Amino acid sequence: MSLEERAKATGKNIEGKAQEALGNVTGDPKDKAEGKAKQAESEVRHSVEDVKDNVKQKLD
Repeated sequence: MSLEERAKATGKNIEGKAQEALGNVTGDPKDKAEGKAKQAESEVRHSVEDVKDNVKQKLD
């Protein structure tokens, strides 16, 4: 498990949530969409790390 990669993914998720919230406050659909995209990217990064962890456990 790469703690660094998980931390980056969590940071991206927080960034996305903040950007989406800003878009909701300002009514800017671009900010909302970009925020949601960052959150989706974060989910993918976490999934990749989960797969890596599972493969490593199977090999050990």
